Amino acid sequence: MADGIRPARRRGMSARAKLTLSYAGVVVVSGVGLLAAVAVFLLRYVPDAAIVADRFVPNRSDLIRAFIPAAVMMMLVLLAIGLGGGWIIAGRMLAPLDRIGRAAQLAAQGSLSHRVALEGPRDEFRDLADVFDTMLEQLEAHVAEQQRFAANASHELRTPLAISQTMLEVARNDPDRDVEALIDRLYEVNARAIELTEALLLLSRAERRAFTREPIDLSLLAEESVETLLPLADRRGVTIDVAGDAARVQGSAPLVQQLVTNLVHNAIVHNLAQGGAVTVRTHNLPEAVAVVVENTGEVLPPHLVATLVEPFQRGAERTRGDDHAGVGLGLAIAQRIARAHDGSLVLTAQERGGLNVTVWLPHPSP
Repeated sequence: MADGIRPARRRGMSARAKLTLSYAGVVVVSGVGLLAAVAVFLLRYVPDAAIVADRFVPNRSDLIRAFIPAAVMMMLVLLAIGLGGGWIIAGRMLAPLDRIGRAAQLAAQGSLSHRVALEGPRDEFRDLADVFDTMLEQLEAHVAEQQRFAANASHELRTPLAISQTMLEVARNDPDRDVEALIDRLYEVNARAIELTEALLLLSRAERRAFTREPIDLSLLAEESVETLLPLADRRGVTIDVAGDAARVQGSAPLVQQLVTNLVHNAIVHNLAQGGAVTVRTHNLPEAVAVVVENTGEVLPPHLVATLVEPFQRGAERTRGDDHAGVGLGLAIAQRIARAHDGSLVLTAQERGGLNVTVWLPHPSP
């Protein structure tokens, strides 16, 4: 198969025709077996010689001559019943597959909203249809998410480029403009574009699971992330407390390190009050391994918490004018990394204010 082109296949016998012939074959073979049993076990006791009696008594040859035409007629009737009944039964049995096939054709044409929706009690076909409907729902949601992500990414990447173009046009038309200030501003805009591009690449890498798994300790990664972000916390007047159990998982150390770093960075940046606090805890529980990051802050409404893991959702009402607000991909990347490691990320708004972020990861496989 070259260039992804499938070779043309010769059209064979339909599944309904095959099942019909199978049903008819079973009926005919069963009829032949029954008639053979009659011939073998009954006619063997009838003598083949002429029987002398007061009235006509048929011998074995007479019975065979009378039996064969009737047997042939009965076999033809059984064959007709097998073909007709088999065609009807096969059609009813394969009807769910026809519906699933039509849904698959529509999905191949780009229509993911169609559902098979088979009625009736559970059986193999209903289970297959339900699995297919679930797959279509997930594909539809994934495609919609990718479309939103592509639109947002295009908008986010376009913004720094448009800013750079505007600044260069102004500088070209204004020969007396401060060149040093222009260079500094262009450097900031370019750095933000690079940061966004690297975040998009990291997000794609996590979704493709393109990494090698190795044993890692979450507690050590948490300490390294806190140490890296300690200067940022000091500048913002935020204290960080990190502690917990040794929590071993299996995965990509750089990706899990990025996950924890994103959570701690998010907790520091969105900690509005001076004197705020961030706590980082790792837990080794019987059912799973967990890392929990909590921060102080304002009370968050549930509808906002539900959208924070969406790409480019920065909580604008809280971060406007913040140079450390990031590109809006921190929690989205953390969630994708957790999923790539067969885990989950849970956001919970705290009653006293602030956010609790818990990442659950499975224990290493033996």
